[in-house]
Amino acid sequence: MTQPRSTDAETVFTYGAPGLKFGAGSSAEIGHDLSQLGATRVLLVTDPGVAATGHPARIAEQIAATGIEVVVFEDAHVEPTDESLAGAVEFGRSEGPFDAYVAVGGGSAIDTAKAVNLLGSNEGELMDYINAPVGRALAPAHPLQPLIAVPTTTGTGSESTTICVLDVLSLHVKTGISHPRLRPTMAVIDPTLTLTQPAMVTAAAGMDILCHALESWTARWYADFPAKQADERVPYCGANPIADMWSEKALSLLAGAFRSAVRDGGDVHAREQMALAATFAGMGFGNAGVHIPHANAYPIAGRVRDFRPEGYPQEEAMVPHGMAVSLTAPEAFRFTFEASPERHLAAARLLDPNTDTSAGPDALPDVLSALMRDIGLPNGLAEVGYGSADVDDLVDGTLKQQRLLATAPREATPDDLAAIFTNSMEHW
Repeated sequence: MTQPRSTDAETVFTYGAPGLKFGAGSSAEIGHDLSQLGATRVLLVTDPGVAATGHPARIAEQIAATGIEVVVFEDAHVEPTDESLAGAVEFGRSEGPFDAYVAVGGGSAIDTAKAVNLLGSNEGELMDYINAPVGRALAPAHPLQPLIAVPTTTGTGSESTTICVLDVLSLHVKTGISHPRLRPTMAVIDPTLTLTQPAMVTAAAGMDILCHALESWTARWYADFPAKQADERVPYCGANPIADMWSEKALSLLAGAFRSAVRDGGDVHAREQMALAATFAGMGFGNAGVHIPHANAYPIAGRVRDFRPEGYPQEEAMVPHGMAVSLTAPEAFRFTFEASPERHLAAARLLDPNTDTSAGPDALPDVLSALMRDIGLPNGLAEVGYGSADVDDLVDGTLKQQRLLATAPREATPDDLAAIFTNSMEHW
């Protein structure tokens, strides 16, 4: 869609993506892929739940069979924290050096591998690289080693992006590290690895795919930003023609596969379509960016008290990332509607061709709420333990995510954010 340009506006957008290998059985070829990168000693990062499936051990054996030494770290934390990442970094530094990394798992394992790679290749500590205002937002001084990301959940997008997400426990805030050097060298997407995903994990991760696509599709247009100098460019450059193509295709795939994948985890075709959707959405938002739903998700996940979702480890409370993103999405898109009505209505039609577009700002929120209800997600923030007394604290956490809010198509004031949180306590 053609967008108007303002005086002294940006005229340049950027696009980056990892190498991609997609298809059933592709994870058996990682040893060959590493040999082409010249790797001789690699660290394979995974988490206990994924390790229990046997996939990481099988991949490690196949890599070793090509003559490459493999060290396995299987203690990646589901929803990484600054403490868990520090432990992983210490392991990597003590067992290293490594000339390549492999991550097998969801976003948690991939983001952990990104952090270990970053601090295995550069001096300093996590807080040096964490985004401002939480951290010092330093750029890595040295290139990172090759990283092959092998997602076992359909949703993270981390295999395509320049982002590493984590909770800073002392501040009760979710934040991240963002730099182009964190983008994996290659994404190996083997849909058969997702067949063991529990239904709620499929639902939450799928909502992450959906919000990646919707937020990049509705993001502020790249030419509506002020012009930048070359050294000012960031990975999230706003909606643009190439990111649009990936996001639109991801929405179309989700429309046909999402409910089926949640309902029947053994539906191989639906799993394949979800894996494609996750890949396409990652290529879209990894360049255009995400905005309000993701900014809101950070404090929702970071301030959780005692919610323990089915299908996830029960040892500690958590709101999984994709679930946290989805909980304010209907209200967030109701708020952003006026910035680009045609885009919001087009997205609603892509997800549900029977959408009544005369509903205007309610069209997309209604489609999202119906989907969330069908796949069994919590009915709003109240169901995961939040109430009206928490709104100010949640707004404060969102305001720390200025990197994401800058990509929103409409500026959200603290009062606007408070209204979004308040109206997200229940959806149906």
